[in-house]
Amino acid sequence: MKERNGKMELLGSIPIPKALLSLGLPTMIGMLINALYNLVDTYYVGGLGTDQMAAVTVAFPLGQIVVGLGLLFGNGAAAYLSRLLGRGDKETANKVASTALYSSVLIGGIMIVFSVIFLEPILKQIGAIESIMPYAISYTTIYITFSIFNIFNVAMNNIVSSEGAAKTAMCALLSGALLNVILDPIFIYNLNLGVAGAAIATAISQIVSTLVYLCYILRKKSVFSFSIKHCCFSKEIMSEILKIGVPTLVFQLLTSLSISMINNAAKEYGGSVLAAMGPLTKIMSMGSLIVFGFLKGFQPIAGFSYGAKKFNRLNEAIITSILWSTIFCTIFGLIAAIFSTQIMTLFTKDDMEMIRVGSIALRASGISFMLFGIYTVYSFLFLVLGKAKEGCFLGACRQGICFVPAILILPSFLGLNGILYAQPIADFLSAVITAFMAVHIHRVLSIEKTHVLSAEIDSIVYNSGGDTN
Repeated sequence: MKERNGKMELLGSIPIPKALLSLGLPTMIGMLINALYNLVDTYYVGGLGTDQMAAVTVAFPLGQIVVGLGLLFGNGAAAYLSRLLGRGDKETANKVASTALYSSVLIGGIMIVFSVIFLEPILKQIGAIESIMPYAISYTTIYITFSIFNIFNVAMNNIVSSEGAAKTAMCALLSGALLNVILDPIFIYNLNLGVAGAAIATAISQIVSTLVYLCYILRKKSVFSFSIKHCCFSKEIMSEILKIGVPTLVFQLLTSLSISMINNAAKEYGGSVLAAMGPLTKIMSMGSLIVFGFLKGFQPIAGFSYGAKKFNRLNEAIITSILWSTIFCTIFGLIAAIFSTQIMTLFTKDDMEMIRVGSIALRASGISFMLFGIYTVYSFLFLVLGKAKEGCFLGACRQGICFVPAILILPSFLGLNGILYAQPIADFLSAVITAFMAVHIHRVLSIEKTHVLSAEIDSIVYNSGGDTN
């Protein structure tokens, strides 16, 4: 009980900088390690050859789609759960948490079966060419089959983050990530399993992360109670989950679509160009995951503050999150841009075309990444506040509304450079749109704050009048 009260205090009263660090830093560290093991995975696979690297590159977007099902229910529930905790409605919160967790596993299992049955045509559709197909099938069959554990982990990560249990999320991510780093060279090289070894190492690591979350549930450390009996598919609960979860899933699908479109465009220029997209995607994903991890701390604070009508606390959380995330994005982006050639050299020694193309793309993406912080804060904010339409639109901007036209049009005029600069251009346009939407949401919050203050003043006046009579 004491631990649970401490979580509520962290969300509702502890100073914002301290609360953001307490909630965001553990998850950020966990996601950083998680992203690093993806890079290490790519590094070890790169040692096998260009075709193997290209195979893992092609498989990545399919994995993102499957994981999106965990986000559909997990992130959709998280925003609602934070608001419910702010209102003190534990009973409904238990129903929402259980419904989200069991639904994600069920729907995820169905999606995995479908993906495995139609794996080869799916891989062709997302950019696989004949020379890499055997490696892509070998890796993806194992990776997708065992991603049911990752779906569970993603859903739980969002749920426990909503209650302020950031250290648990960090432990789950760290345990899996560190184990994967250890197992990768063993399975890939020592056991001579190649790309299949990389997939097996990832599968075992995801299972370990699942065990961490199961221990958390079974030891009753959570604010929530998880039970099939608590599952409730009422219109109110499902609409609250899905109105945030669907935009999150759309964002994930668009991310996968953008990677697939880049891969499809890049394969026309040969295996080296396609392989270069792998390290580029993993490096920029590392920066993105760190920002997402930090903002997992912002999400429950913002939701709790909005639910409790603490507008000053909400505003402070927004400003602090923008400042800190922008500082990080600027530093990360500059490092990626300045040392782009040296970074790409880590993933291949002999393929100079892969290094050249990857360096150009990484330099451009690093510069545009400086705008990622403010864009992501407001993408999270709209969803946390329950403003699904605005959140869905803004979430779709970077990887969809702005990116898809860029990747379809620019290569016709700029050739390969059109592919490499499509994402940076989409980043810039998304930042401009974010600025306009940010002005609007702050006006809305200001009006809501005024209404709440007026109601409180009226209540005080009414009560004072009652006391005098």
